[in-house]
Amino acid sequence: MSNDVRGVPDASRLRPRRGEYGLDGDYGTVSARGQAIIAAVILTVLIALTVYFAAIGVVVGAVIPAVCALGLVLFVGSFLRTTKVGKYEVWERILTGLRLRGNERLLELGCGRGAILCMAAELLPGGRAVGIDIWQADQTGNSPESARRNAELEGVAGRVELVTGDMTRMPFSDNEFDLIISNVAIHNIPDAAGRRTAIDEAFRVLRPGGRLVVADLAFTNRYRARLRELGMVDLELRNLGWRMWWGTPLLPTRLLTGTKPTRS
Repeated sequence: MSNDVRGVPDASRLRPRRGEYGLDGDYGTVSARGQAIIAAVILTVLIALTVYFAAIGVVVGAVIPAVCALGLVLFVGSFLRTTKVGKYEVWERILTGLRLRGNERLLELGCGRGAILCMAAELLPGGRAVGIDIWQADQTGNSPESARRNAELEGVAGRVELVTGDMTRMPFSDNEFDLIISNVAIHNIPDAAGRRTAIDEAFRVLRPGGRLVVADLAFTNRYRARLRELGMVDLELRNLGWRMWWGTPLLPTRLLTGTKPTRS
């Protein structure tokens, strides 16, 4: 029996990812390779200290670096799982849960290498998925060429459009999109005024009755407050759980959803 919703496949029918999406993170100052080397050196030192203090019988001296080493391993493991597996599990549920018709015009703010954009495009056989980004180093290998190649690998290149631009000054018309999504991107704007402007822009280009779905690490309460001021309705904010912990429960991802009111 088919579980399709208005011709759109449900989560059980979305293909496994075939693109190359790299790692999420801030690599503008220190490269991913550099950060991996630093973590490996720290872990090696902690293990060496554990072994040394255990050998000379200093229990406390052995326990402290051992606990720190375990914490580092768990942090790195959680981060890698989120960036390589968890975010796909979560967004697959989010996107299929929207019960799309399949002909929507969708916009992703900060699309990066296109991981979530391509998932959304798979659900839009008669629609269009537009991604906007300034392609800064918040992912390894972040570039429009990488995103375009991934759209080809996922078989959705004909439904995807990439725009180089700033989400605080978007080159789109008012009321242009049926759905706007964003995955851990808006917080990268360094100042509160800029983040507020990005929310204002998202509201502007979203059509009346359209939906906004924003996942982020921080500032989601402020996004919600601003959207409430703008008149957004059905606002909901929730924690996305352990699958999108960025190394620790102290860095969870929260999901903000809402609908732009219709106007007579």
